[in-house]
Amino acid sequence: MHRALLRQARRIQLLPLNINTRTPPARSFSQTSTMFKVDSDFDKVQASRPDFNRDQEVTYSKPPNPGWKQGDGANDGGESLKKNHIEIDPYEEGRPATSNYKFLISGMVPRPIALISTRSKDGTSTNLAPFSYSQVINHDPPLLVVGFVGSLDRAKDTLKNLAETEECVVNIISEHFVEAANATAVNAPYGVSEWEVSGLHQAPSSVVQAARVKESVLAIEGKLVETKEFKNREGRKTGVLAIIEGVRFWARDDAIGEDKSVVDLKVLKPISRLGGIQYGRTTDALEIPRPQF
Repeated sequence: MHRALLRQARRIQLLPLNINTRTPPARSFSQTSTMFKVDSDFDKVQASRPDFNRDQEVTYSKPPNPGWKQGDGANDGGESLKKNHIEIDPYEEGRPATSNYKFLISGMVPRPIALISTRSKDGTSTNLAPFSYSQVINHDPPLLVVGFVGSLDRAKDTLKNLAETEECVVNIISEHFVEAANATAVNAPYGVSEWEVSGLHQAPSSVVQAARVKESVLAIEGKLVETKEFKNREGRKTGVLAIIEGVRFWARDDAIGEDKSVVDLKVLKPISRLGGIQYGRTTDALEIPRPQF
């Protein structure tokens, strides 16, 4: 973030929950973390790609082998059995932790992204940031997990606010605001609100103090259940797991039926996280009935 942005960001005042009247100026952002390098001609490569098809519909296709029967195995005719694998010890001598990071986020895909909004304990600042170490783990009670890199004693903005207030809102990212959501990953100092940087709008929550993202088709107000810290083999604290209970669901009215039980994928159009700076769209689906023994 350049100095002009920092000077302006420090002057940002907390906006009312449902108002965001300022139009943020154009800014440049880092295209990826230091762990993933982007070629110098990335802008040229990007310009050569086809335009984003905003009207792309979610389509359903048959599974690869509609006539699959129990015991048939893979549907590739045995081709995968001809391939060899390489064993990788994540702790092998000379292997940096960054290699494991790249391996996991490029291989464990797609991952849902929790765009988490929080508010500081004193109520003077807000934060909005995306996390792809996230997932739903239970429905009764509704429980989500989010993984944070670092430790509680050196917590960054979102984790610090979550640990101190025990509240947050988990917003799901859709196609129509993916650029704005990506902008919230900017490495702003604590106390600088990413709401202004992203141009996204705050909407009032019901149970928690943090605002939800008005643009989000689906948002979940959450209360912190517990946190657990993890240490690496050298004894250094490197990660924190947060278990969050969903206490209120918010779904856009055109994405939910009268029974309030199913979110329409064709309206949600969720964005997932892949490796590096890659994101994924969910535009092609298939249905396979669950087997009965």
